Amino acid sequence: MSTDLQSKMQKSIAALRSELATIRTGRANAALLDHVKVNYYGSDVPVSQIGNISVPEPRMLMITPWERTILGDLEKAILKSDLGLNPSNDGEVVRIILPELTEDRRKDLVKQVKAAGEKTKVSLRNVRRDANDAIKKQVKDDGLPEDEGKRQQEQIQKITDKFVAETDQVIEHKETDILTV
Repeated sequence: MSTDLQSKMQKSIAALRSELATIRTGRANAALLDHVKVNYYGSDVPVSQIGNISVPEPRMLMITPWERTILGDLEKAILKSDLGLNPSNDGEVVRIILPELTEDRRKDLVKQVKAAGEKTKVSLRNVRRDANDAIKKQVKDDGLPEDEGKRQQEQIQKITDKFVAETDQVIEHKETDILTV
C-alpha cells in the first residue's frame, strides 16, 4: 500500500521537475526546447529528435540538425513557441541567444513556478485522499480494526508531508535559479 502511494507521489514530483525544466532561468538549458515541436516529413517531432542541442555559452543554445533542409522549419517552430526566443540560422546551425531576463519577467516566471508547485501539491493531496478512502473502505467492508485504520492514515499523512516538503524544496531551488542575476 505505502509503496504504491509513494510511487504515485514520486511521479507527481517527477512531473513537476519536468515542467520546471522548461521554465527559463538566467542560463541556457537544452530542456527549454522540450515542448517545441517541428514539422518533420508531415509529423510534429520534438527538437531533440531532429538534431543535436548544445550549450556553447551560458546564454546561448545551438541546434545542429541532422538534415540541413529542416533549418527553416526548425526556426519557424521556435519563433511560434511561447518562449519568446529569436533564432538565427547560418545555413549550418540554428543559434538562439537568450536575452537577459528583466525583473518583471523574473517575477512572472516565479509565479509560474509557484503555480506548478501548487498543482503538484493538489495532486499529492488527491493521492492521499484516495489512499485514505481505500482504508476507510477496508475498515467498513473488510473488518479492518479501526485503530489499525487510524494508524495507516497517520502513516499516509507522514508520507504526504514528506513529499510536500520535497515539492517546496524543488520550487525554492527553481526560484533561486530564476532570481539569480
